[in-house]
Amino acid sequence: MSGAGVLRFRPSAGDYVWTFGGVPPVARVAPGTVLELFTEDCFAGRVRGVDDLVSRVVEFPFVNPQTGPFYVEGAEPGDTLAVHFVSLEPARDWAASTTVPLFGALTSTHATATLQPPLPEVVWIWQLDRERRLCRFESRFSEYTVDLPMDPMHGTVGVAPANLEARSSLVPDSHGGNMDTPEMRAGVTCYLGVNVEGALFSLGDGHARQGEGETCGVAVECAMDTVVIVDLIKGWPCPWPRLESDTHIMSTGSARPLEDAFRIAQLDLVQWLESDYGLPALDGYQLLSQAVEAPLANVVDTNYTSVAKIRKQWLPGSPAAGGVHTRLREQAAAYLASR
Repeated sequence: MSGAGVLRFRPSAGDYVWTFGGVPPVARVAPGTVLELFTEDCFAGRVRGVDDLVSRVVEFPFVNPQTGPFYVEGAEPGDTLAVHFVSLEPARDWAASTTVPLFGALTSTHATATLQPPLPEVVWIWQLDRERRLCRFESRFSEYTVDLPMDPMHGTVGVAPANLEARSSLVPDSHGGNMDTPEMRAGVTCYLGVNVEGALFSLGDGHARQGEGETCGVAVECAMDTVVIVDLIKGWPCPWPRLESDTHIMSTGSARPLEDAFRIAQLDLVQWLESDYGLPALDGYQLLSQAVEAPLANVVDTNYTSVAKIRKQWLPGSPAAGGVHTRLREQAAAYLASR
């Protein structure tokens, strides 16, 4: 389905939401609408210098403010929302990262209790050269600096969960949420199964870049100016969040332990090959076993997230989801050309 129109939405401080589900929509949009959005960083803009420790300036659980939700006209359970990322641009020339006590992959956590004390809180402020597309790392404990390529992404993208649930924006699951995959970048289409009328789509948690796994639990966190196209696929179920780029199709799985997240993503990709490409399950299993790429998204959140991806050039000719990604890429190109 497709529609027309552009909606620009810049939330005020009181407009952000902290859950998927359980909150009313900020706007109703038709399928095919272009959304020009501002998202605040995961700290709600409160970590601005090395002395702004999270424990002092952020009140838990008010982390990962979300922009939205948006009610998509005609969306109902059994459908799938297609969210195409047209552009992602850091909104400031700086970003923040930090260590957080009892949070991260290489420290004691509430779930993995050990005798040694928590890691200290340390804040790194990254300078963003938006023109040269670089992120500057400056060591806190030596004189070392290095510029890394900017690779903007959204850590948190999702819809309202099923069964009347409201889920914290810190949690990834089948509704999407805080998946923290670097694959969620410009030029990619994200597919999200609709669980409630209107879908209630939100996003946030912009990262100027992030390594796979998000090892310390915090990326290069930044406010973001993001443009997406929101469309609707009627009658095409999507049990777990899926992504499509020009080169790959991808499935995600979120769970603990990590091997269960891996299994979910791999199984969903096998089933996607069967439903959209006509490849029998055992053939798909064999093909993926030899051709799949399996980057980690996060190993720090309430659930871990694993990605399974395969190159489209190795698949039968039928396009995924009836060619929605290609159509949205064309719409995105027309939008960018008109600016």
